[in-house]
Amino acid sequence: MTNATAPGRDDLKATAPQRVAAGTVLQVGPLKPSLAATLASEWSAATLPTGPERAGFLAEHGSAVTAVVTSGRTGVDAGLMAALPHLGAIVHFGVGYDTTDVERARELGIGVSNTPDVLTDCVADTAIGLLIDTLRQFSAADRYVRAGRWASEGNVPLSRKVSGSRVGIIGLGRIGSAIATRLEAFHCEIAYFNRNQVPDSPYRYAPSAVELAASVDVLVVAAAGGAGTRHLVGRDVLEALGPDGYLINVARGSVVDEQALVELLGSGGLAGAGLDVFTAEPEVPTALLTADNVVLLPHVGSGTVQTRAAMEALTLRNLADYLESGALTTAVVEPHRAVR
Repeated sequence: MTNATAPGRDDLKATAPQRVAAGTVLQVGPLKPSLAATLASEWSAATLPTGPERAGFLAEHGSAVTAVVTSGRTGVDAGLMAALPHLGAIVHFGVGYDTTDVERARELGIGVSNTPDVLTDCVADTAIGLLIDTLRQFSAADRYVRAGRWASEGNVPLSRKVSGSRVGIIGLGRIGSAIATRLEAFHCEIAYFNRNQVPDSPYRYAPSAVELAASVDVLVVAAAGGAGTRHLVGRDVLEALGPDGYLINVARGSVVDEQALVELLGSGGLAGAGLDVFTAEPEVPTALLTADNVVLLPHVGSGTVQTRAAMEALTLRNLADYLESGALTTAVVEPHRAVR
């Protein structure tokens, strides 16, 4: 994978391949409005219909598509790949790509890219914000004040200290490492579980997610999504975390057994949770909506003006580079299908 500095809009306009024929770029799923506008104006991109007209659109235009731009929330499955016989690249806006059938793309020689690095800081910041809010119960205290309960009912219950906590991180990649670095400033004792032990890591390695959970006060989920990590944080892990433990998830909803999480939060089996992601977004389990021991965010981990602009620029760079040279700037899977 090649890491590149995200380009500015002037650079993109200068390198945008004006020779690309209309219809070769397809937008799949909703995207940032300015990104969608650029795709339409500079690459004459069409948007894949979601209704009954989808089949007819693919039958008429599918063979002309050589590149798809999508997001981690939508992705491209094997069925859509089959309907796009000349597809050579799937360009993701975002770091996640678990909704795309990456193995099938690899088999077909279709390149896959994402936007790593540029969102690391904001997602790590979100994890720390969620952790502090969840343990200190600031959002619940804010609601308490706004409801006039401070004057009528007195002080809120005491909350949990953040500094010095034992924190376990599942997934010590770019984002997990950035979270750990921030936690060092809070003098936290940090441990982690990863698919492989990270060489020279200063943090304690736990051989399993269950063992990690059993040894910490807070468990932060920063692992990649996809079939390989589905319910990695299952009931056994959550029960090991225990009634005094807190879960923070800034990864993907699929990584956590959401049903078990809801049950344990409701029964006292967990102390609390801070969640930026859910299994069936934008749907959130009803039981969580009124729970004061849970902080809920609408998947805003990378949601800052600066980061989304950098993600957009890197998405466009990947698309431009592929259409010009057949290569992707930040490839998850290198493309091998010839550019038409």
